[in-house]
Amino acid sequence: MLNEKALIESIPNFSEGRRREVIDDIIAAVKAVEGVKVLDHSSDADHNRTVLTLAGSPAGLREAIRALYRKAAEHIDLRKHSGEHPRMGAVDVVPFVPLRNCTMEDCVEFSKEIGRMIWEEFGVPVFLYENSATSDARKNLAKIRKGEFEGMAEKMKQPEWKPDFGGDEPHPSLGVSAVGARMALIAFNVNLDTPDVEIANKIARAVRHISGGLRYCKAMGVELKDRNQTQVSMNLVNYKKTPIYRVVELIRIEAKRYGVNVVGSEIVGLVPMEAIAESFAYYVGLENYDFEMILESRL
Repeated sequence: MLNEKALIESIPNFSEGRRREVIDDIIAAVKAVEGVKVLDHSSDADHNRTVLTLAGSPAGLREAIRALYRKAAEHIDLRKHSGEHPRMGAVDVVPFVPLRNCTMEDCVEFSKEIGRMIWEEFGVPVFLYENSATSDARKNLAKIRKGEFEGMAEKMKQPEWKPDFGGDEPHPSLGVSAVGARMALIAFNVNLDTPDVEIANKIARAVRHISGGLRYCKAMGVELKDRNQTQVSMNLVNYKKTPIYRVVELIRIEAKRYGVNVVGSEIVGLVPMEAIAESFAYYVGLENYDFEMILESRL
């Protein structure tokens, strides 16, 4: 049984990144919940998506997720939504990461509880993913999300894509959600000085694991219309085995063949200090580096 003194991180993504009043209303509802702290929130208009970073007790997170879905149901209709980032739900994904007084197995059980709650209270079908997945095909979020909201009704009629909680049809306006337990993930984007999204897609294919790239990297090309640039948008699912600096340098190498340069990067949400320190050590050529050299690691 999950210890109610457990500290769990959750990083829910919801499908709104443009309407400031809607974003603020949703975040305010989550902030009002006792037992949970909103550590960070990041909205992107091109992606039309917001990422929340929460930390709290199991009881607090239950209520925070309820508040999030309640407000999403008020404001978000996927039939009227578009953006560069793939999505299948108004609340697209709800991951849980163990921080203190709990294990990955505890978070797996908690994710199942939350998935059942989402279906029973809001009528949104739920797929379990990553460590919570009920089959190998469902471990990878991209495979679950393939087809997005518009193709989900047809996909869910296939026996292999019946949700873990819910029927064989998506909610008319809220779609479906993925819920699961996983290790800390880094949402990391690299910007390119070209408006040609096909070049960004080619680079993404070269660096992502599924098409022969780095083992713990998921990537896609994204158009940044307002900046007249493109982006390789990534999730690094194991920063210890696929560090940030290795991803950046491979993108630089691949970009050269198209006469394109890396002009910046961004982290969406929060990032473990160890991941930043590892890249710092690489770029300054720090000899005999060990994370224990970092002051904050001793505190």
